[in-house]
Amino acid sequence: MHTSTTASALPYVPRRRARSLFVPLRGLRCHVMTWGEPALATPERPPLVLVHGWMDVGASFQFLVDALDTPRFIVAPDWRGFGRSDSAPGGQRTDTFWFPDYLADLDALLRAPGLGLAHEPAVDLVGHSMGGNVAMMYAGIRPERIRRLVNLEGFGLPQSHPAQAPGRYAHWLDQLREPAALRDYDSLDAVAARLRKNNPRLRADFADWLAPHWSRRNEAGRFEILGDPAHKQLNPVLYRKEEAVACWSRITAPVLWVEGRQTDVSKWWGDRYPREDFEARLAAVPQLARATLEDCGHMLHHDQPEALARLIAGHLGS
Repeated sequence: MHTSTTASALPYVPRRRARSLFVPLRGLRCHVMTWGEPALATPERPPLVLVHGWMDVGASFQFLVDALDTPRFIVAPDWRGFGRSDSAPGGQRTDTFWFPDYLADLDALLRAPGLGLAHEPAVDLVGHSMGGNVAMMYAGIRPERIRRLVNLEGFGLPQSHPAQAPGRYAHWLDQLREPAALRDYDSLDAVAARLRKNNPRLRADFADWLAPHWSRRNEAGRFEILGDPAHKQLNPVLYRKEEAVACWSRITAPVLWVEGRQTDVSKWWGDRYPREDFEARLAAVPQLARATLEDCGHMLHHDQPEALARLIAGHLGS
C-alpha cells in the first residue's frame, strides 16, 4: 500500500469485501464489482445495482456499501470507457460515446447469466450523476425491471435547440482531428491529491483507497486515469429534454431524489439550466420523495456515505 503525505493516521479498510469480475456485455468486456452473494436476494430485498457517474468507477461505491447495515447482493459495473471496462466491442478505440449504449449495456447487465439478476422480476437501482440520468431513462423504458429507484443528482442536461446542431457537429468534427488526452501522474499519492482537489470534502483515507481503483500504472511507470479520453470530447447529439421527460413520466417505481446542500450546478451550466426547468422535469415523476444532505456536495456517496446509506435503506425498505 502506498503511503500518502495527506493520509489520515489509519488507512481505510473496507468492511465488506468486494469481488471483481469481468462480464461479456454486447461485445464488451465489462468490469463489475459485487458484494455479497446472489442467494441474499429475495423479492422483498432484490439485487441492488449501483451505477456511477462520469469519470468515476464502480468501486467508488465501497464507502456506501460499507455503511449499509443490511446484507444484500450488490452489483456495481464500470460503464463502458470507464474503470476497467472496454470502451468499444473487442477492446477497440472509439471516438464518441453514445448515450443509448449505456441504456443497452444496463439492459444487458440485468440479463447477464451468473450475476443473479436475470431471473429477478425487478431490481433496486441507484444512479449517481450520469448514472442517475441513465437510471431514470431506463426505469421509464423498462419499468417492470425496477422495484425502487434512487437518483443521486442525475439532473439531466440543459435544454437544447435544433439550431445548435450545425455548430455542434462542426465542433465535434474539429475535435476529432486531434484525439483528446488525460493527464497522468507520477504516483498514487498524486492521484489521491487530484481526487481531493476535485472534491475537497473527500477524506484523505478515502482518497488513498480510491487512487488505485481510479488509475493504473502505464508502461512508462506513471499512473493514468481509468477513463477513456474520448469522454472529454463533445457529444454531437443534442440532449432532447422532451424525450427524457417522457421516459421519466413512465417510471412506476417509487423514486428518491437526493442532492447535496453544497452542490453548485451553476459551475457546470451557468444560467443555461435554471432550477425551475429541473423542477418542472422532476414533477413528471409519478412517485417521488426528496432529501437533501447537509455538508455535502455532488459526490454524495463520498461526502456523506453513512447519511446516504440511511436514506437509501429507508427508501428501499431494508
